[in-house]
Amino acid sequence: MKWVSVYEMRRQARRTLPKMVYDYLEGGALDERTLRGNLASYQNWRFMPRRLIDLSAVRPETSMFGQDIAFPAVVAPTGLNSLFWPRADLALARAAQRCGIPFTLSTASSMSLEQVAELSSGRLWFQLYVIEPGLALSLVERAKAAGYECLVVTVDVVANGKRERDLRNGFGLPVRYSLRTLWDGLCHPAWSWRYLRHGLPVLGNFNASRVPSPEARAALLRRSMDESFDWAALDAIRQNWPGKMLVKGVLHPDDIERCRKMGMDGVVLSNHGGRQLDDTCMPLDVLAQLSPMPGFDILVDGGIRRGSDIAKAVALGARAVMLGRAALYGLACGGEAGVSHALSLLQEEYRNTLVQLGCPDTALLDAGYVRRATSAEGP
Repeated sequence: MKWVSVYEMRRQARRTLPKMVYDYLEGGALDERTLRGNLASYQNWRFMPRRLIDLSAVRPETSMFGQDIAFPAVVAPTGLNSLFWPRADLALARAAQRCGIPFTLSTASSMSLEQVAELSSGRLWFQLYVIEPGLALSLVERAKAAGYECLVVTVDVVANGKRERDLRNGFGLPVRYSLRTLWDGLCHPAWSWRYLRHGLPVLGNFNASRVPSPEARAALLRRSMDESFDWAALDAIRQNWPGKMLVKGVLHPDDIERCRKMGMDGVVLSNHGGRQLDDTCMPLDVLAQLSPMPGFDILVDGGIRRGSDIAKAVALGARAVMLGRAALYGLACGGEAGVSHALSLLQEEYRNTLVQLGCPDTALLDAGYVRRATSAEGP
């Protein structure tokens, strides 16, 4: 494919998708300061390379739950992916498998968790929104039966963020048609043709028989969690899940420590890509302040667009990063092939960064290779 960076794929996605759809992908909450801050946080760190190191056998791989992955990345859970490409969840899963990294299926996926497990053979994780306790336990049992390796419980969506791009565009499902949305579709014929052939996303894990409550289905579309969900409820899920389990959406050190003491296998430091609470701390900044926690994996997401960003996160203590928008730009550009290309770009950039740093192995990449930029250097 012709694109040489994730940023170029982002520009192509903007041209390819109707404005309403692109804004859903790209937008954040309120003034989008957190969204921009996630990107800027990686610019606040500088590399300190080492020289005269044997780099004849650089190893970008790392281990995740006892198994090697090709580079320190996992495809993040994202919902309503079929807005960007038909059968998108399967395309993402297969692209991740091809690149040798895990894929995380969202509760709000367009295909069911059973379909994705049946049609792909890579490492599969499942992300859980706790909308109703009974529904959550049902999803946990289904993910267990389908062979998902890791459960990722999202805890930062008690209420949906105010995303003003979506409000201005009238975004929602089902789509509310207007002259503006119809014209937008006509101006993007390739996307419109795919929509006419395949239809807009459905919630693959839910139908009227499985989720008879209209309120629960509406809450899922709003990404709203059960407002009573607390530590005791999280522990109940832990007791019902025999595999690996991560908690996604924590930032406060006390919450991270409590997750560790509860027997979680790790956390994902996340502000939901800037889509929930504006002016939230940046995951990379929180990561830099944490002390090492042996046996407890820290992942980060938000603002990762380069392989060098991945290297900075790993140097500061992350086991791996989660890739959300970066993978979706590839999806919008060309389905499975587009995602594979985006992931390959990041993988190649990450390996090149290791070489440039004089670091022969991901396992050796630590805080000695980075330092915070001074005010004179600027972001």
